[in-house]
Amino acid sequence: MTSQNFDAMESPQRQPGLEHEMNPQPEYMPRYGGSGRLKDKVALITGGDSGIGRATAVLYAREGARVAILYRDEDRDAKKTQQLVEDEGSECLLIEGDVGEKSVCEDAVSQTVSRFGQLDILVNNAGEQHAQDDPTAIEQAQIERTFKTNIFGMMFMTQAALPHLKKGARIICVTSITAYKGQDLLIDYASTKGAILSFLRAMASKLAPDGILVNGVAPGPIWTPLIPASFPEDKVEDFGKNAPLGRPGQPNEVAPSLLFLACEDSSYMSGQVLHPNGGELVGG
Repeated sequence: MTSQNFDAMESPQRQPGLEHEMNPQPEYMPRYGGSGRLKDKVALITGGDSGIGRATAVLYAREGARVAILYRDEDRDAKKTQQLVEDEGSECLLIEGDVGEKSVCEDAVSQTVSRFGQLDILVNNAGEQHAQDDPTAIEQAQIERTFKTNIFGMMFMTQAALPHLKKGARIICVTSITAYKGQDLLIDYASTKGAILSFLRAMASKLAPDGILVNGVAPGPIWTPLIPASFPEDKVEDFGKNAPLGRPGQPNEVAPSLLFLACEDSSYMSGQVLHPNGGELVGG
């Protein structure tokens, strides 16, 4: 094994309710009061039921946005996120479906625009990963499933959203430190994260004349429900400890990067990636 920089995304394959067994619990709540940076905006977040997606949904709500989240089948987690968003005085639309299906992505955008009348921010966050020590044992079905969720879904969502996005709109893609450093337990997953990096750069160039900004976030080891669902217990115990800061990050330490890219503070950025990764130095 050459690296332990496991990423943390919302996986459609994780066990429902696993979050409640995590010790310590992931931290989702924003650390500061809102200042209206997303007032009158509407955001659609894929994989928004838990982890980075949940923390982002709550932070966006605190900053004034109305939020829709697309999730696979974790109803209890999704309803918890909805409650947290509503506690911030905002609205939250729950949409259940598989992001890897183009028709689901089209329906999610349609429902969002129908409910809120607009779409300003698309956060492509949903993804899945499956640890496999032997590269020759990665089954075709796993490769296809990982690519379908992680990169096909991102492209489907973007295609569906584009007709509704106006000048100043934002597309934010969650990639990973594994796109830069690889990960020998997550070869298929790391490959999709590299594809996401190329996708956001290509889309940034394509959409720049329209004033639509496309950027990304590449988290390092973040403590979310996917980690105990994806890795053996001994790997979970040491998760994040080899990062320069000596610990895994929390979802609410990643969400501010997604807020920055969604608000006017990042108005002169496109095709860029932020790196909340615990101090790892990456290039490219």
